[in-house]
Parts: sequence; structure tokens; C-alpha cells
Amino acid sequence: MVRPAFAGSFFMSESFDLIVIGAGPGGYVCAIRAAQLGMKVACVEKRATLGGTCLNVGCIPSKALLHSSEHYEETKHKLADHGVMVEGVKIDLARMQARKGEVVSANTKGIEFLFKKNKVTWLQGEATIPAPGQVAVAGTTYAAKHIVIATGSESIPLPGVEVDEKQIVTSTGGLELEKVPGHLVVIGGGYIGLELGSVWRRLGAEVTVVEFLDRLVPGMDTEVGKLFERVLGKQGIKTKLKTKVTGATKDKDGVTLTLEPAAGGAAETLKADVVLVAIGRRAFTGGLGLKEIGVALDERGRVVTDAHYATNIPGLYAIGDAIVGPMLAHKAEEEGVAMAEILAGQHGHVNYNAIPGVVYTWPEVASIGETEEQLKARGAEYNVGKFPFMANARARAMGDMDGFVKILADKATDRVLGAHIIGPDAGTLIAEIAIAMEFGASSEDVARTCHAHPSLNESVKEAALAVSGRALHI
Repeated sequence: MVRPAFAGSFFMSESFDLIVIGAGPGGYVCAIRAAQLGMKVACVEKRATLGGTCLNVGCIPSKALLHSSEHYEETKHKLADHGVMVEGVKIDLARMQARKGEVVSANTKGIEFLFKKNKVTWLQGEATIPAPGQVAVAGTTYAAKHIVIATGSESIPLPGVEVDEKQIVTSTGGLELEKVPGHLVVIGGGYIGLELGSVWRRLGAEVTVVEFLDRLVPGMDTEVGKLFERVLGKQGIKTKLKTKVTGATKDKDGVTLTLEPAAGGAAETLKADVVLVAIGRRAFTGGLGLKEIGVALDERGRVVTDAHYATNIPGLYAIGDAIVGPMLAHKAEEEGVAMAEILAGQHGHVNYNAIPGVVYTWPEVASIGETEEQLKARGAEYNVGKFPFMANARARAMGDMDGFVKILADKATDRVLGAHIIGPDAGTLIAEIAIAMEFGASSEDVARTCHAHPSLNESVKEAALAVSGRALHI
């Protein structure tokens, strides 16, 4: 029996080979790949638009604002060095925000197009799983041979600091400010906080980052992190490390935060116009009915899966931020593809040792594989090759010479174990190392590959040469 049910502009039957819950990068990619492999697929999304947090209130809108703010910064402070004189530069924040919305809309509509092209049915509404093999959406229950949970993540709240998305905001509210704050305090020195802090600093805000640990971006290479902190300092971003926030009081004039040393000690206060809470994200798995049907969750609320993303309930799987691993959109996408291929009887696989992470500040910071600290902790013997952008002709021509490329390779085999870059377009440059690591390349393989001149990529080649002590341009 086929009963029509409204879901966007589509009609759908009651039974599918696969229902994916969540239309973020992991979910929509999984749905499209499964459809390409011949499955009858539906994807559930409660938002009015597809794309999840990433496309709607995360990766894409933040990059739009980052890019716009970089144009303003360059015009106001850097173009004169190139002989381009501009007077009367000012910000039209409303237009900047409108452009951000246009970018988001184009991307989300693009996914709608891809769903139609691949005959993926969009079930619009919140999903629950009343029983294995069943998904209920907007009062209708659908049968599915396979169900994939791809519900993503949400901002972690901070006790004593109540978010209202106006004065105290998460990344969502931090993208929607209607005016540049006089003083923005960012709680958390990770990717999200530093990116949004950079946006508002460039646009004129005083920015202070409060971090509980003794360094920014704590998961990254220590040497990179130290230089990153110095570079941000030169840009006017202040940091208060080894500090915890214990409370917040709001009034019409702003927010007063109470701070204490992380190790304990006397309290102090810090006044802000806007406070951004960016202490991390947690799996969003509530409301699905997982506990009721016996799905195993870990101590952090993530769905427990095996190496093939299967839960302890037959036919039920999970990917992306809902399971263990780095909370990155591209990690979720790779898992989405692997998941669909596994369900189709193929051998989908994700190489978790070769997933890059990027902080899209300027300069950018990118990392892949192991850090020196991790290699030392496991007693590995390795060689290091470094090359500064100051010695790169293209970087000098651009006027972007802060930073370096660092490559780590196994001492015995020369196999690339990791790379860490701080500098212009680091997020693009790291892709070369990702490919090298995926194919098990050595640093010599990278070094002997011809790189175009003049290009920023030559810094990667030179760092690879430096692994064996034979860099040419330093």
C-alpha cells in the first residue's frame, strides 16, 4: 500500500531501503551516495532548509563573514602597501550579513537540487525511532531496511553563563550580530571561537579570548599553537589562558563575567558587550528515542558503533558528530560515503589518520596526522622538516609571510606521519599532504614532485626537502 505524505514538494511511499536522519554534511552525502548505488532513500530534516548546522549556521556562513571581513581588513590596512590608495572605507554590516544569507541560501538550495536529481525523498520534520526498522516523522511512520543516525552536534553550555543569543551567544548568535560589539569576549580558544573572534576584531571590536587550558587550539602541534597565539596578538586579539569563567551577569550595558585561575585563586571580573560561548560541541542524540529501543550510548551521549558504523541494534547505524571522532564536516562526509557503500555490499573505508583540520583565520592553520607531541608520547623515531613562508617568493609577493610548513616523517621509512601549517591558504596546502598520506608516500616522494613556481605550494616541497636536510631556499 502506498500512502502519500507531505515532505517538502515530494510524495513518498511508506517503505525505503534507507532512511537517513539528519541532512547535514554526513547525512545528505550518505543519502545521495546510497541513491547513486541504487537504493530507495529518504532523508529526514527538521529545518526548513537542508544542510544541517554546517551550511545553515556553521561552516558556510562563518566563512562568508570571514571572507568579507578579510576584504575590509585588506582594504583598510594592507592595500596601501601595494600602491592602492582607498579613502573613506566603511562597513555596511547589514549588506555583509545579507550576502552571508545569500551564500547560505545558494548552498542549501543546491542540496535540494541534488536530492531531486538523485531521487532522494526529503521527509521534513523531527524524527523518532519507535522501533527498529521504523522512523516516525510528522505523524507518519515509515519502514526502512536500514536507518542511519546523522543528527550532528550542538554547542556545549557553560554552567553559570546563560545563553540568550543576544548578549551571550553561541556560534549561531555570533553570526547574526546587528552591530559590531565594542568588546567581544570569547570563551574557548578553539576553532570556532578564534574564527568568529577574528571576524569581529577585523570589523573593529576589541576581542579577548578566555581559555581554560594553557594554550590555544590545544589539539594542534605546540609549535604551531605558540606562533598562532603571537600572530593573533599582533592582530589585536588578547588572550587570558589558564582561566575559567564561573559566572555572568547581564544588564543593559553589557555582560560582566566572573573569572578565576584554572588552578584556583582570587576571582576577577571582565566586562563585555557580547560574550561568545565556544567551549566545544556535543553529540545531538536526544529526542530520537534511542534509549527506549536499547541503543548503546557512551558517557558523552554519542552513539556507540563498531568499525562499520553499526550500533548494537540490527539495521541501525550512526555517523558524523553523533559518534566518536573529530567533529568535522568533511569527516562526516567521508563516513557518509563509506556508510552507503557498506550498505551496498562494497568496502567503504575512512582513513582516520589522514583527516585534515583547519582554522580559517588569517593566516590559516592546518593540521593532519600526528603532532610531534603525539609521536614523542608513543616513542616514535621521526625526522622534522620545516620551511618558513618568509623564504617563499609568492608569499613575499603577497605580503603574507607569517608562518611555516612542518612535515614529520618516520625516521626509518621516511613515510609522512603528519604535517602542520600556519600561513596563507594553509587549508588548501594541507590537501597535498593528505593525498601523500593516503597513498603512504614518503617525504622524498613529496620533495621530488615538481611544484609550480612561484607558488605557496613550494613551501610544502621545501619542507619535505628539509626532512632530509636538503632544503634549497633557506
